[in-house]
Amino acid sequence: MTDPTSLQTALAQAEQLCRVRGVRLTALRRRVLELVLSSDTPQGAYAILDTLRLQDGRAGAPPTVYRALDFLLEQGLIHRLASCNVFIGCCQPTAHHSGQFLICRSCGKVAELDSQEVEKLIRKQAQKAGFRVESQMVEIAGYCQQCQKQP
Repeated sequence: MTDPTSLQTALAQAEQLCRVRGVRLTALRRRVLELVLSSDTPQGAYAILDTLRLQDGRAGAPPTVYRALDFLLEQGLIHRLASCNVFIGCCQPTAHHSGQFLICRSCGKVAELDSQEVEKLIRKQAQKAGFRVESQMVEIAGYCQQCQKQP
């Protein structure tokens, strides 16, 4: 999400959600969220830390960024892509949902899907296997439309 208007809207929505939930979106948490949301590709904790140091002059340590990321995850404002250990903004932070993510192996861009059919099918199959699902995230690796056009 690189559109400044969309970014500001998403940040305002995050602030409102946190206020309603009675939690604090501190300046650092907000800045980390801004960095994740403003990037075209998912961001790792160390890349976020480097940006905080270079652009903001912060002298933070990795645990500081990880705590901010943990908070944002708990609030449903971002997702963690386990296969790459990176973070991406959530396109629907107001609704509880599992995610399905299309991850381009070439450019690294990620698209979030929210298919209720996929979620239901996974839960149904897990139930048949006697498994209780607490959370689910599906990561699908491949090539985006733009990268498929390149030789």
